[in-house]
Amino acid sequence: MRRWVAVAIGAVAILVGWAAIVAIFDYPPFILPGPLVVFERFVEAFADGTFWPHLVTTLIEVALGLVVGGALGVLTGYALARSRLAGAVLSPYIVAAQSTPILALAPLIALWFGTGLGARVVICALIVFFPIAVSTMVGFRSVDRGLLEMGRSLRATARQLLRTIEVPAALPQILGGFRIGVTLAVVGAIVAEWAGGDRGLGVLINLARGALFDIPLLFATLLLIAIVGVAMYAVVIAIEHRLLGARG
Repeated sequence: MRRWVAVAIGAVAILVGWAAIVAIFDYPPFILPGPLVVFERFVEAFADGTFWPHLVTTLIEVALGLVVGGALGVLTGYALARSRLAGAVLSPYIVAAQSTPILALAPLIALWFGTGLGARVVICALIVFFPIAVSTMVGFRSVDRGLLEMGRSLRATARQLLRTIEVPAALPQILGGFRIGVTLAVVGAIVAEWAGGDRGLGVLINLARGALFDIPLLFATLLLIAIVGVAMYAVVIAIEHRLLGARG
């Protein structure tokens, strides 16, 4: 309860400070709109249908990118944890790929895969892949060796060890990677939409600051992106609590 009170107080402080800056420096709405102007534009954009097609497109990209990147990340992380050869061969390439800014890769991916949904999912998956792969690797490497030896002494098969010991022990770290990955998936979707596309919240940002020159809409879109990120993060937290609670 105290945490939510602190969050609410922080939000009020930010809004008051924002409104004070606009009032003190007398910024016009096309430079820095006040929070009330942004909120009104936010509600209006939902009411007139401006947000809906862009929001749905971005949510689809985030969901598919998280599923694809997460699945590949978990499989790769497990391979890195259980095979020294895989670690020696794959690690340098994974680190090199992660060191390359996704913003620089986005135009190339759009060139190779087009500007459709597939290309945007690839970008989301790439940005999600690394943290989930690393967290999975760390999780499986931290499994208690004594438990594994005990399972082997009871003649448990490799599949039984994986299902009953390794996965439950590594699950907190894996889900921690998904916490990071889900927020990065939102970033990846926006970057992908900047690189090409006709719908999405990233496209709406470009339209608001360019053709429409609607700065309140731009701020309202940024607010919606933040809400999407927090909501997706909350979904992962809820899944984590359910899985770890069920496990416990």
